[in-house]
Amino acid sequence: MLKIGIVGCGAIGTILAKSIDKNPKAQIVALNDIDETKPENLKNTLLASSPKITTLDQLTDASDLIIECAHKNAVKKIATTALNKKKDILIMSVSALIENPQLFELAKKNNTKIHIPSGAIAGIDALKAGLQNNIKSVTLTTTKPKETLSHAPYIKENKISIEKIKKKTTIFEGNVIEATKGFPENINISATLALAGIGPKKTKVKIIADPESKINIHELKITGDFGEITTTTKNTPCPGNPKTSYLAPLSAIAKIKDIIENTNIGT
Repeated sequence: MLKIGIVGCGAIGTILAKSIDKNPKAQIVALNDIDETKPENLKNTLLASSPKITTLDQLTDASDLIIECAHKNAVKKIATTALNKKKDILIMSVSALIENPQLFELAKKNNTKIHIPSGAIAGIDALKAGLQNNIKSVTLTTTKPKETLSHAPYIKENKISIEKIKKKTTIFEGNVIEATKGFPENINISATLALAGIGPKKTKVKIIADPESKINIHELKITGDFGEITTTTKNTPCPGNPKTSYLAPLSAIAKIKDIIENTNIGT
């Protein structure tokens, strides 16, 4: 029985918790959130698990696997606590790992694992395969409903009037470091691509705001000695969190299932 603790009990944490709760080989033993009402609300929806609402330290001590569904700014503390206590961790706020690469060294030092789901995009497996020889370029073009981008730091800092956008408009072009800094809640998949591939400086990102779109569209182009890969993923927004694609928590559910079953299919 794998004991799991979840930090962050919002929309994504709730989706993951309800899925885990149905697996007879796992049990949610602890919940934690900066908003004390959220763990209590989530606990009341679970049928098989009866988790305790605890501090981060208590959650880590009680769990075999910690799942982070909190916020980019909280990842360093959550992951450091987990890894120092020699516990594996699954990260949803992947962009935080771009700013905190030392966490990978900490995991290696403590013989623990940082699990990163593929997220709301296709092509991570092929990217990892192509990297074994030579990847020339990785470019991600993401199109999102304009309103989901309105609170991004990049929008505020550059005084972009989202409400005035009347047609598809490219609002950002740059590398992953710049993208994750400017859009920390919107472009986690770019961080996953960078970590799996040629790094955050070389991985290019374009973000398009579309007033007509109701879905998130991720177009990936990879070129290398193997040839060329292009993928298009059209995602419905995550229930309860339209900034995130629904495929993101579904990807995490698949990753958690692999951890529970001790399987690893694909590259």
